[in-house]
This record gives sequence, C-alpha cells and structure tokens, in this order.
Amino acid sequence: MKESTATWLEEMAFDVEVDGHHFVIDAEEKFGGRDRGPRPKDLVLSALVGCTGMDVIAILNKMRVKVDSFSVTAKAKLRDEHPKVFTDIHIIYKFTGENLPMEKLEKAVNLSQDRYCGVSAMLREVANLTHEIVVEEKVTNAKK
Repeated sequence: MKESTATWLEEMAFDVEVDGHHFVIDAEEKFGGRDRGPRPKDLVLSALVGCTGMDVIAILNKMRVKVDSFSVTAKAKLRDEHPKVFTDIHIIYKFTGENLPMEKLEKAVNLSQDRYCGVSAMLREVANLTHEIVVEEKVTNAKK
C-alpha cells in the first residue's frame, strides 16, 4: 500500500511527505496562500509526465534507441464547474537525436500509454487523453 501525508503548515500551505521525500504545496494568494509550492492538480500533471516519461526511456533503452534529449509536456483543460477536474489532457513527447526510428518511438509511447503508465490509466477514466510525438534532428557541425 502506498502512503502520503500532508501536514498543515499555515494559511493554505502543507508539507507533503511521500517515501521520505518532502515538498510544500500551497495556493495562490487570491485563495489565501503565498504561492510557496505547486497546486495539487498541477502535481497530478507532473505525476503523469514523470510516469510516462520513465516508461518511454526504459522501453527505448531496452530497444537500444539512444536519444540526445527527451521531454514530456502535458497540457490540460479543466471544467468550469466544481469539482474542477481535467476534461482533456494532451501529452507532447519531444525527442532530439540523430536518425531516430519513428516506429520505435511510437511503440514506446503507445506501450506506456496503453499498458504501463498507471497515472495515464487513472486519468483516462475521467479525461480525454491524447498525445503527439515531436522529433528534432540533432544538428552536427561538419568538419572541413
């Protein structure tokens, strides 16, 4: 069983502990906080990009695909009424490298989304998840 504890500090700030790691969450000033940390829903998006990003790198390593850089960005829409949950989440997987095999990148992303990423699976129950893959070729300087 997993466990996390949020201990109230003051105003709207909480110290969150999970697996021995601590961080502060807080609200914006207009909601009584002082913006000393991320908001809880923002952390859900962070969990999503971290989960799927780790999957993709692990799968590509097994496929012996080397990337020079990799990032995952999630952009989400919230519904207007309470509870304000995510309705649509778009995930952008950005790879940089030389001669990256698109079919292997797609396979790694699809395996993460369809099979391995538990955060994606949970969010898919309440939101429409979409994704795209962006590849930037590494530019090498030719020697004369």
